[in-house]
Amino acid sequence: MIDTTRGIVLHQLKYNDSGIIVWVYTRKQGRQSFIIKGARNRKQGKHNVFFQPLSVLEMVIYYRESREIHSIKEFSAAYIPSDIYLNVKKSGVAIFLGEMLSAVLKEETPNDVLFDFIENAITYFDKIQEEYANFHIAFLSGLISYLGFEPASGRHTANTYFDMMNGIFTSSPPAHGYYADKDISAILAGFFNSSYEESGKISLTGAVRNIVLDNLIRYYSLHLPGLKNIKSLKVLKEVYG
Repeated sequence: MIDTTRGIVLHQLKYNDSGIIVWVYTRKQGRQSFIIKGARNRKQGKHNVFFQPLSVLEMVIYYRESREIHSIKEFSAAYIPSDIYLNVKKSGVAIFLGEMLSAVLKEETPNDVLFDFIENAITYFDKIQEEYANFHIAFLSGLISYLGFEPASGRHTANTYFDMMNGIFTSSPPAHGYYADKDISAILAGFFNSSYEESGKISLTGAVRNIVLDNLIRYYSLHLPGLKNIKSLKVLKEVYG
């Protein structure tokens, strides 16, 4: 079946000598994978820029529910986040977030509201020129509400712990051991209740930012047991550490 859809490029892997497999979050079919033949050869390689993480495409696709990998008939750029590609720090974030999204989004589960959330976040991140070091944490904090394990709001007070199993803030460390300490809990509460603009003003050292990110990914892993090791995380920590 031939269909048209808008898609957000998440992640890609090499396939044979010149092709790639690309994971795309589509508006109509949810997360899907596509084979792009010749994307890395000299003649067609120029098109590979369209399949970098967080590109937004208009696509005409060959789609069958019974297939795991589909193909693209035509595509064009709906939005190319050029500043993300030109900025080393931003491109590191894009690779990381694309890989995270590829891991946590379910196949064949379209969600217009979630699609708009991601697309709007890409546009914001591409255009902002300062105070974006916390963006990846702010994005993951906001994404939680679309994945079904949003923390309870308005519960944080001084000297409390973030209980990761139950998504609440508690006055004493929970017995199960899955919690953030008081200082990190206070920072997480700030992100859970802030806009991108407000999150950008949260002052963190590189080391503390990485600890906050580790705790946030741990929270994701507890509620999404299938979440595997994110390979780009190490590079991201080096860039922002």
